Amino acid sequence: MALEPKDLEAIERIISTSDDDIAISIARSFERLEERIDAAESRLYTRFADVEDKIESLRADVKFETF
Repeated sequence: MALEPKDLEAIERIISTSDDDIAISIARSFERLEERIDAAESRLYTRFADVEDKIESLRADVKFETF
């Protein structure tokens, strides 16, 4: 089912009358996405630090047991 020219014109009219609202909505979506990415990055760095601490602790235990 192809769109007819009148349908395309109606879509264009809706978009052109709502362009500010659409732009604001897209901008807010990108802001929320950025916040989520930042939060995920922070959680990853925290987990990496925990793993690094565990590794260092295990290394210290292994060195202590071998001497």
